[in-house]
Order: sequence, then structure tokens, then C-alpha cells
Amino acid sequence: MPELRPILLVEDNPRDLELTLAALEKCQLANEIVIARDGAEAMDYLLGQGAHAGKDGGNPTVVLLDLKLPKIDGLEVLEKIKKDANLRHIPVVMLTSSREEQDLVRSYELGVNAFVVKPVEFNEFFKAIQDLGVFWAIINEPPPGFGRNAP
Repeated sequence: MPELRPILLVEDNPRDLELTLAALEKCQLANEIVIARDGAEAMDYLLGQGAHAGKDGGNPTVVLLDLKLPKIDGLEVLEKIKKDANLRHIPVVMLTSSREEQDLVRSYELGVNAFVVKPVEFNEFFKAIQDLGVFWAIINEPPPGFGRNAP
């Protein structure tokens, strides 16, 4: 059985964080959920620096990334991930309440794998997160060698 890699959830809104965690938990995924509350913390985790220096394991199985974040916004985090040879193969799902077409277009220009507008209605939000978690953690087949950090 392949090694289970964590899911990186980057979310600064406490309510959305709680809802997302509850939905992922309901999926009964065995993946650890790593939480970053701003873009800088997400990059520290991905690059294994700062508070995450010396972290075990490779890259997360997927990054669930909020668009509007403090310190470094979601689009900038996405751009940094997709420009880094060791990170660019990590699937990134933009999970946002933004309905602005420019955010959608820019996300896809930068290489996002999926763009999900958070439904306002609780049950729809819950279902969307569950479907995402199941797809990226269980169904999606990563490229060969994915998850290992390059030397």
C-alpha cells in the first residue's frame, strides 16, 4: 500500500477551517491534515523551513488553498508552488469564496488543478469538501516518484 501523505489545508478563516476539517473527517481519510493559517506558513511547510524545518516525509498529496490569505495571498503561493521544481507536481485546489472571474482565470493561468467556490449553504459546502478529499486523497493517481523530495 502506498505511503499516505498529508493534506495541506491553507485557510485563515476559523469558521471555514472548522467546516473543512469536519467535512474531511467525515470522509474518514487516513491522511494527516496539516493546517497553515497564512501563505507564509504554507510556504514554510512546503519548503521545510522556519517552524517546519526538518519535517519528515515528502510533499503533501494535495494543497487546499484559500485565495485571500494574510502575509502571502493564495495566488502568490500557487505561483511559488508551480515555479518550484520540487513542488510543481503537487495538486493545488483553490478553495475560495471569491466569485470574481479574474481570480478564476489567474488561478488557471498559474497552473491550479481545480478551483472550487465555497458554497454558502452548509450542506453544499460539506459535500464539496468531502468530494474533494476523496478524489485527491484516494482516487487521484499521482505521477511516478511523486511525494519524494528531490535531493
